[in-house]
Amino acid sequence: MSVFVTLTDISCGNRLCFFWHLFRKRERASGKLTNHILTFLINLSAKRHGGYIGNGAIIEGAPVLPHGLHGVYISRYAHVGADCWIYQNVTIGEVNHKAPHIGNRCIIGANACIIGDVTIGDDVKIGAGAVVACDVPCGCTVVAQPPRILMKAGQS
Repeated sequence: MSVFVTLTDISCGNRLCFFWHLFRKRERASGKLTNHILTFLINLSAKRHGGYIGNGAIIEGAPVLPHGLHGVYISRYAHVGADCWIYQNVTIGEVNHKAPHIGNRCIIGANACIIGDVTIGDDVKIGAGAVVACDVPCGCTVVAQPPRILMKAGQS
């Protein structure tokens, strides 16, 4: 890959390796000053890419962001499992300092909102534009307004 293509990808927000490097460094930071400096740099980067990940959010591994951090908001109280796919303009928000706990290998479609103290199980698919304010069991799909939970074949 040429240097020009790499720099273009980074400037468009398609490569967030530097962002995640700073994010992991902040998790391991021991001093308050170091934490504040890293938070400042992360917020600059996130603002440049049009997203926000709160200081204190627990993110296992780096989620797959096919459209970069564009419009993604993750509350500082949220917990996102490993290998999650998060598309553009997704909100993982809090209510009264309580935010969603999202399981592993979830797919969250564009413009989806997950709000409040809810638990999303492993391998859940949340369709584009869905607003989720209730718990979702493992392996299900959530679609439409109001959200409907579609069970896998053979489940009751």
